[in-house]
Amino acid sequence: MSTPLVSIISVNYNQARITCEMLASLRQITYPNIEVIVVDNASPTDKPDVIKEQYPEVNLIRSAKNLGYAGGNNLGIIQAKGKYLFFLNNDTEVEVGFLEPLVNFFEKNPQAGIASPKIKFYDSTNIIQYAGSTGINPWTGRSKTIGNHEADLGQHNISISTNLADGAAMMIPMEVVKKVGLMPEIYFLYYEEHDWCEMIKRAGYSCHYIAESAIYHKESMSVGKMSVLKTYYLNRNRLLFIRRNLKGKQFYMSAVFFFLLALPKNSLMFGVKRQWQHLKALWSGLFWHLQPVKVHQNIAFKSVI
Repeated sequence: MSTPLVSIISVNYNQARITCEMLASLRQITYPNIEVIVVDNASPTDKPDVIKEQYPEVNLIRSAKNLGYAGGNNLGIIQAKGKYLFFLNNDTEVEVGFLEPLVNFFEKNPQAGIASPKIKFYDSTNIIQYAGSTGINPWTGRSKTIGNHEADLGQHNISISTNLADGAAMMIPMEVVKKVGLMPEIYFLYYEEHDWCEMIKRAGYSCHYIAESAIYHKESMSVGKMSVLKTYYLNRNRLLFIRRNLKGKQFYMSAVFFFLLALPKNSLMFGVKRQWQHLKALWSGLFWHLQPVKVHQNIAFKSVI
């Protein structure tokens, strides 16, 4: 098996200790040819110096401001030298042999554009988080993840073509990024990897789930499982994804579902629970769309090098 250079890119925000745990697991892997890039997204209180002190082999990039998930990863892409890019959430740990199946798959499948491994919940008894995706439902704007919250009994041990990769762990050839452009930064947080998948597929590449590779995800440690920030961006970006990727009847039906069903339901839920900050965040995300924003603008790779 050939061993081309893989650039592993991760974004840190106020979580140096968690990031170091991820880096510790990367030190144990068997794949021999990697570079590790950590982008600190202008952590306001938790200084990232410890990352470089404990892991001097890491290329630590310090952003002057918080660029969001996409912007932080794009900083890493610009400095990456690998044939393949592997985007890894900092709140993850990996199995020692997780890279070999991914690299081997891409080396044998030149039309493959993006792929994710099996993802399991870190603090669980072998429970799956991701084993592929049916994609974003064009009528509801919602996605469905295959295998989510199932015990891993081997039922998802076959690699398959799938509709969406998972942003917690995904590999993309550098040549694909050069063709389709960088991760769309307009999202800031959530849905950006889904949009990127659609960009990659529209360019003629395929998306895959690689069952032989596995990582473990601590999930939502950066923003919290029910944070106001999460409420804002999930709702803002769900509608943004619809605007950027759906057309014709699908666009109108998805918009109707959002405004007549999802929005009233979520508003009522937050009101009944007296979660006023979440209610405000929900509607702030909606009103964002009234601004004159170029929602279809993407960043070409060559424009930043």
